[in-house]
This record gives sequence, structure tokens and C-alpha cells, in this order.
Amino acid sequence: MIKNYFKIAFRGFRKHKLFTLINVVGLSIGISAALVIYLIVHFDFTFDKFHKDSDRIFRVTTDYSFAGEVGHNSGVTMALPAAARTEATGIDIVAPFYIYGETTVLIPNGAVADNKIKKQDGIIFTDEQYFNLINYKWISGSAKTSLKAPNQVVLTSTQAKIYFPKLNYEDMIGKQVIYDDSVKTTVSGIVEPLKERTDFAYHDFISYISGSTDHYLKDNFELAQWGNTNSASQLFIKLSAKASASQVEKQLNVMLKKHDPPKPESKGNTQGFHLQPLETIHFDQVYGGMDGVRTANKTTLYGLLVIAAFLLILGCINFINLTTAQASQRAKEIGIRKTMGSTRGQLILQFLSETFLITLFAVVVSVALAPVILKLFASFIPEGIKVNYLQQPDLFIFLFVLVVLVSVLSGFYPALMLSGYKPVDVLKNQVQSGSSKSRNAWLRKSLTVTQFVIAQFFIMATILVSKQIYYALHKDLGFKKDAIVNISTPFKQINTNKQQVFMNKISAIPQIEMISVGGAPPSSGNTNSTTVTYKDGKKEVKTDLQQKFADENYLKVYQIKLLAGRNLRPTDTTGGGAVVINNTYAKILGFRNPADAIGKTLDYNDKKKEIIGVTADFYQKSLHSPIKPLAILIPVNNKWNNRTFHIALKAQTAGGDEWKKAIAAVEKAWKNIYPEDDFEYNFYDENIAKFYTAEQNTSKLLTWATGLSIFISCLGLLGLAIYTTTQRTKEIGVRKVLGATVAQIVTLLSTELIWLIVLAFVLVTPLAYWAMHKWMENFADRTNISWWIFALSGSGMLMAALVTLSFQTIKAAIANPVRSLRSE
Repeated sequence: MIKNYFKIAFRGFRKHKLFTLINVVGLSIGISAALVIYLIVHFDFTFDKFHKDSDRIFRVTTDYSFAGEVGHNSGVTMALPAAARTEATGIDIVAPFYIYGETTVLIPNGAVADNKIKKQDGIIFTDEQYFNLINYKWISGSAKTSLKAPNQVVLTSTQAKIYFPKLNYEDMIGKQVIYDDSVKTTVSGIVEPLKERTDFAYHDFISYISGSTDHYLKDNFELAQWGNTNSASQLFIKLSAKASASQVEKQLNVMLKKHDPPKPESKGNTQGFHLQPLETIHFDQVYGGMDGVRTANKTTLYGLLVIAAFLLILGCINFINLTTAQASQRAKEIGIRKTMGSTRGQLILQFLSETFLITLFAVVVSVALAPVILKLFASFIPEGIKVNYLQQPDLFIFLFVLVVLVSVLSGFYPALMLSGYKPVDVLKNQVQSGSSKSRNAWLRKSLTVTQFVIAQFFIMATILVSKQIYYALHKDLGFKKDAIVNISTPFKQINTNKQQVFMNKISAIPQIEMISVGGAPPSSGNTNSTTVTYKDGKKEVKTDLQQKFADENYLKVYQIKLLAGRNLRPTDTTGGGAVVINNTYAKILGFRNPADAIGKTLDYNDKKKEIIGVTADFYQKSLHSPIKPLAILIPVNNKWNNRTFHIALKAQTAGGDEWKKAIAAVEKAWKNIYPEDDFEYNFYDENIAKFYTAEQNTSKLLTWATGLSIFISCLGLLGLAIYTTTQRTKEIGVRKVLGATVAQIVTLLSTELIWLIVLAFVLVTPLAYWAMHKWMENFADRTNISWWIFALSGSGMLMAALVTLSFQTIKAAIANPVRSLRSE
């Protein structure tokens, strides 16, 4: 019997090719979106699920309140791990590790070019407890012995083959690996890399004890220091089976107060430890994920699921509308089948089998389209999602559930409606009457309104996101961002004569207008702050103050406006020093007029610094963050704050290549001064644009979702138009005979459907406004939710609907009335 159902279904598909094609296209769009979004969501939600007793594994993080500023750090003080092992109870494993950062690896007598491999990351200092927490398979060596002694290193097999491509694993043991030309290690073990999805993406494991014995590392490994917190110092613990996370967290904070009691002068400042569950790290937006591994945003993932659900619903609604529009053409078939003895259950099964086949075709199309979609959105789809996704067993389960779900959602109502026809009414051409007709019409109209609510919501959201991105990229941030190049010199070469030689060489390049050397540019992802106190004899203002390190050319390069006072000078490092502050800080200090702040003194880290200038406010980060109090000062004996070259280029002629020549000349000078280091540069305006990568990706995704939702909705509208014109064929013929014009008939057929779109607009506008307002709260400075966003959306959707309807309504209006009346 099932075989017979499928035969009948294929005959129907051949007979109604256009309807079948439209149904397959509509469903395949929704299923394609669901498939790709499933791959993304499943990818992120399966991170670090393979660890034994993962619900007992926590990362210890640090929370603090500093001069009124609340902060969070994914790291801990380096003294905590040793104390936790000896003083805390309820902990089975204490696994600290220290992230080394990007470095150059030297392989003496190795098979790699120049014996060097640059830009290596994924390097940590740790001990055997790390391997007790994270289960690696050992190829050579063991967790008990391989990291006991100083200057030992364990490598993953993949990394080992990069360092020693011609050796087998046994011969690699005892070979030397040197990090940053200073940390000399000996290979003591090889492990297989983790095959599961994980945030623990490390591949070089140097013995933790090396940090306290190697003279190059001692300054960073302050194992007895409780006062400093570094995000590179990570600590993971595994609780005992009956231990409570809150109890252990309380113990750690008691230990902190014991070893680092609060000082009277730091009254109001607080610091404490927090236990973060392992399962939340991949999605963490507060402390940040693991070093070098992207974090996912749960809100974004849930938003993707909503988009997939909407597109699937649109496809299902489209199918229902087109199927019910076809109903009158199948009425006689149903009447004859019932007369021949078919039961209603058999007819329902027949219609559901047809829906199942169409859905199956749509799934096949979707699977074929998935690689194209993944490539299309490769810029923000995780790299771990590969083309060989079909090798995932869970994907087939998802597709099976999807086929069944879509088949039932799309086919149940049409099957129920079609199978309910009475043979006598069908054969008399009285397919529907009374309340049944009203009920079916009401459902179709409701589904159409739902389609256009979804489509117009996408349109409004897309316009607003694009408007906010444009606003962010074109807003006056308080500084110049165009025609500026940033270059950071090698850390080891800072404060050497090489930096001055490099400066002299590039200063002679004719296309360069001005150069400044200092720290981060005006707006960046880096934050440097300290607590500063101002006393005027009556009151004391203690503030967390952002810092920018610069020279006398910094304000000129970025064209930052000076409201009062003077610019920095090289001599401003003498004595206590001097600072230029922003207008926000001047107002916090109580100065309405910026000039009144000039000459005042700040208690700046036990030094007195004079305020010599006040600048206009500029954004220190993206528009997500408000402008904060800021000081600009010349760095003194600080390598990190004196390694960035800010190069202002002269204006380029239209179609000219002056900038290209300038970059080439700078690169030539770089290779002459720093031959062992790669030349890297960034145009500053491009860095600013990267602040809004997430919003740009959202805009791109919404644009596609909008286009697809409009397309599917218009297909559904076309189905309803076909249904309407088919049902009113006789009426149209009579009206034409009585003198109705084509325009009048088109208006008659379109008016009711247009009112459905207007109703959808009325329903979606308040919902879209609320959603937009919530999204805009992520920005400290934001564009307005303008009225024209809604007007443009409504009018655009109306225009698309009119064009869609015109194909069918005009065709019906110009048809020969004689033929329509004869057919009736």
C-alpha cells in the first residue's frame, strides 16, 4: 500500500510541476538554513563535553572593584595554586598553568628552515596535575615523570612533527627546543592531541617549575605574590564528589584575606575569587574564554535558532497555502477515491506521504547546498565546521527528525482538510460551504499575516543594524583615523638604538607626514588604568584613570583637539612628570572650564603630576563603551608602552599609489633594522572597523534572512492569489461581461490580500521597536530608531507584494470570460 501511495504522489508531482517546484524551493530554503545553523549551534554546544566528571571541573577567576570600577579577570594570583593544595579541602585536583604567549621557537640542528618557527602560540607552563585533569593519551613518557624537572617540555604529536618532521617519536625524546631564544627545554614526553572539541588548544607543555628556576622567567613567575593578578595565570580545579562549589569558593576567599589582608589606604577596593563551571567557559563574555580560542555568544546562537525556526515556519506556511490553493483541482479525485471505498485515514496517509516526499527532496537539495552556504558565510562560521560534516552521525538523526517534523507541520492540515470533503458535494462541484469555508479562509489569512510579520521584522532589523554600523563607522570619534598606519616594533628591541635608527630611516620617506612613538592608539581593545587622587583642600576625588602613553607628536598625528593648556614635551618626564587629561576627567574633578584644570596636581602612584593640558573627549574603545576619564603621558622605562609607531601618511592623489610606495619603503627599512622579525602593519581605520565585526556579520546574516523570508512569503502570497482567483473564476467572468475593467478586477482581487499585509505591519511594528531598543542598549552611543525604518519596511514589503500579486491577478483579469463561464 505504501508503494502505491508513493506512485500516486509521483504522478501528482508530474501533473503539477510548478506547484511541486515552488514547494521544494520554499522548504529547501528553510531546511538549508536549519541545517547550517544546526551545524553551528551543535559545534559550539559540544565543546568540552568529553571530560570525565566535567560537572566538577571549575576555572578560578578573579572579580574586583577598584575605585568604583568593577572588573573581571580570567586569571588568579600565582600564589593561589600552592596555597589551595595545602590549605583548601574538597578539591581533588589543583591544575595551574601559565600561558606563555606568542613566541619564536628555535630547533637546534632541526629540519626546519633557519632552525626557527615564528609566531608559535598554544604554549603553557604546567605540571602533572594538568594531565590528571585533562585526559591525554601518552605516546611517550608519562604525566608522573615528564614534567617533574625544570626545563622539560611535553609536545603533542602534531606539534612534534612540526619541530622534528624526520624523526620518529622515540627519537624526539631528549631533543632540545628553545623558546624566545632564552628558555631552553628538553623534550620529555609526547601526547596525542585532543580529538574532541575543546578550548584547551595547547600543544607545548613546559614544566611549571621552570618558571621559578629560569632567570629569564623569574620576573613573570611571582609564585609568592598575592597582590598581582594576570590573565596568563590560569587555575583549574576539580572538586571532590561531595564538595560544594560555594564552600570551596568561600575557602579560597578566606585564604586571600589571610595572605593579602586589605590595606587601610585601599578602603572601598575589593577582590575575590569565583568558581566558573567548565561548561560556561566557551560562552563566557565576562571573563573571556581560553587563550587563542574563540568564544561563542549564547544570545547569538539562540538568535540563529530563531532565524532557522522562522524560515522553516515560512516554508511550512508556504506549503500549506499552495496545497490548499490546489485543493479544488483535487476535489474530484478525492470524491472518486471515497466513492471507491477509501477511508479518511488512508487519504490522510496518502497526502502525508506526498508531503514526506517533497520534504525529502528539499532535504536532498539542502544537503547539496550546505557546502555552498558554509563557504558563503565562511567569515564568521567557526573553522571547525568542515565540509565533511556528513560524517557526523548526529546529523542524520537531526535530518530525520527534521523531515518528520516538517512533513507533519506542512502536511497535516492540508491532509485533514482534503480528506474531509464529502463525495456528494465534491461531485456536485460544491467543495466547501458554510462554516468550513470560513474556517479554512481564516486559517489561510492568519498564516499569510504570520509570514509577513516575520518578513517585515527581518526587514526592520536589517535596516536598523545597518544604520547603527554606518553611524559607528562614520561618527566623529574625536580623532583622525584615516591615512594612519600602526606598526609595533619587536619587544626585545625596545629602548635600544635600533628603534631610533628605524625612526630616522622612515622619517625620510617623502610620503610620510608625521610619526609618533608610544603605546596604544586613541581607541583600541587594550586598557591601561591606575588609581589617581586629586585633592583641592576641601575634597578628595579618587578615580580609576585610563592611560595613553605618547610623545609630543601623538596629539598632532591623530589631530586630537586641545581645549586648554599645552601639548606634551620630552622634558615632561622630569620631576614627577606631567599629564594631559580629557575633558571628561576635568569635569569629574569639578572644572567646568577646562582652563581651570591647568596647573593642578594629581597624586599619581606616589608621585605628583601636573596637569598641563585638557583635550576634547574621544572614544577610547568602540561605541559599545562610554568615554572614561583619561590621562595622556610620556612613558618612562616601560617597554610595553613605547613600542608602537603611529605613522600619518600624506594625502594620496586620486588613483595614486603613494601609500603603497610608502609602505614598501617602510618595509624595506624594517627588514634592514629587524631582519629576523616579520613586517606587520595595520591601517588604523581598518582596526576601528573591526570593533564592529560582530554587528557586520549580524547585518550580513539578517540581509540573507530578510531576502529569503521575502521570497518565501511572496511565494505564499502567490499561492493565496492562485487560490483566490481559482475560487472566483466565475465571479470574474460575470463581472467582465457586465463591463468591469482589468484595473477594477485587479483591485478587487488584491485589496483583501493587501489588507493582510497592512495588518501584519501593524502587528510587527511594536514588536520590532521593542527588539530594536533592547539590541541598541549594547551601545553607549547609538543612532536613533527613526520612523522611516518602519515606513521603508512597510512600503517595501507592500511593493513586493503588489508585484507578486500582479502576476496572477492581471492574468485572471485579462482572461476570456467566455472560457471561464463555460468551464464553470
